[in-house]
Amino acid sequence: MSAPDLQPGECWDCIVVGAGPGGWSAALYLARFRRRVLVVHDGRSRAARIPLTHNAPGFPDGVAGPELLERMQGHAGRYGAEVLEAEVVAAAAGVEGRDPGFTLTLKDGQRLHARALVLATGLRLEQIPLPHEVHEAAIEAGVLRYCPVCDGYEHIDHRVAVIGCDGQGAAEALFLRTFTDDITLLPRSNDELTREERAQLADAGITIVARPVVRYAPNRDRFDIHVEGVEAPLAFDVVYPALGCRQRTELAVMLGLEVDQNGSTDMRSPFGTRVPGLYCVGDIVDGLDQISVAVGHGAIAATRAHNWLRELEGSRLD
Repeated sequence: MSAPDLQPGECWDCIVVGAGPGGWSAALYLARFRRRVLVVHDGRSRAARIPLTHNAPGFPDGVAGPELLERMQGHAGRYGAEVLEAEVVAAAAGVEGRDPGFTLTLKDGQRLHARALVLATGLRLEQIPLPHEVHEAAIEAGVLRYCPVCDGYEHIDHRVAVIGCDGQGAAEALFLRTFTDDITLLPRSNDELTREERAQLADAGITIVARPVVRYAPNRDRFDIHVEGVEAPLAFDVVYPALGCRQRTELAVMLGLEVDQNGSTDMRSPFGTRVPGLYCVGDIVDGLDQISVAVGHGAIAATRAHNWLRELEGSRLD
């Protein structure tokens, strides 16, 4: 799919910002509704970092994130969706000579216009401190994981470490207890567990290490963790950091949407928002951060956007 020949002042039916599963799902539906749709992305889809997922329906042997995205892009492109790799740095409601509409500003200063807008901008993970190449190699090797819902099944009866001695770390450790009885919870720096959380972990047989982590040492077949005051490292088959994430909702906030304490948009935002013509999908929406959920969001948002445009054009079903 080649980059489009952008013309000054042209206005797309819809622009989708983000090229993860949610964004490509929205683009596919919009293209099949015969809408002029442009996907704009900065090349940082979280799905592109997945070495192999078994949670994507229809891929029982698993599928690599890059392959899945390539398939989805080709699918949407077959029906006319276009794509532009660029970073969107600002968004505003309104297009000169058109109301309603949206204007997006790219990092190079170029502006794009659309009558409807779908935000599928995803999230950023809070990562453990490792050099980028080492971090990505650990993910590729399968010794570092960030999504228990996605990957817990692959670690049945494995030695599992969870990083983060707080409520989130406790919740992830208890969730992973479904798959293995060998779970250790370690603090990144401080132990912030409540008495109730500590009791629940003890009842589940989860080991709590009180000493903070001083060094992470991933290998091809295991993950060693060095803790303060202990010479020998603790060895695990896989490590799950439970450090949270940051939704990439800056553009949504620029357009006037409210986000919750976690930075997420309302769970109803795939159906529409307080800003006419604006829809949100995927990981920025409050709920479950999964490929299948994002794909469903994309289908909903695209259909709602298409029907909203039909109303503007004076064509709708009663």
